[in-house]
Amino acid sequence: MSVLGMVEFSAIAVGIRGSDAMVKAAPVELIMSRPITPGKYMSLVTGDVASVDAAVRAGVAAAGGEGVVEHFVLANLHEQIMPTILGKGPKRDIESLGVIETASAAAIVEAADAACKAAPVSLVTVHLANHIGGKGYATFTGSVADVEASVAAGGRAAERGLVDSVVIPNPYPELTAYLKRKVEW
Repeated sequence: MSVLGMVEFSAIAVGIRGSDAMVKAAPVELIMSRPITPGKYMSLVTGDVASVDAAVRAGVAAAGGEGVVEHFVLANLHEQIMPTILGKGPKRDIESLGVIETASAAAIVEAADAACKAAPVSLVTVHLANHIGGKGYATFTGSVADVEASVAAGGRAAERGLVDSVVIPNPYPELTAYLKRKVEW
């Protein structure tokens, strides 16, 4: 079972302080800790459920009242999420394409997890905030029906953080070539 905890902080200094509190609170692995646009900070940790929960609670407490944009602990994380976030997911052939866009980095991780659990789709991209104004987006491929079900489930998971979602039944080949390569911002 894979567990992921994330805190999206409202400012960089607050985020660094919160990240320090997270790793000091419990035996977790800090898998990502970095500034994200526009001037926010994001930290992701993994470990056992109790440790990740303790770390996230410590990060939120260290940030104070207005210092946290969003946070979560996802137990039983879908197996495609972590490698894709870390840029180590396999390259996928794209049949139909689903896209979910959210207002925050935390919301897209929750949406992508729900989408992958809803139907047998392949996760192509999870992009967290940088160079897109603090938003997040994820792309999926599979049969049209599976992509439609996944995008709907991901949209429900994102709730009020959902910006938009689309399903493209037969995307143009040049678009799929662009999406399949790892884009470095």
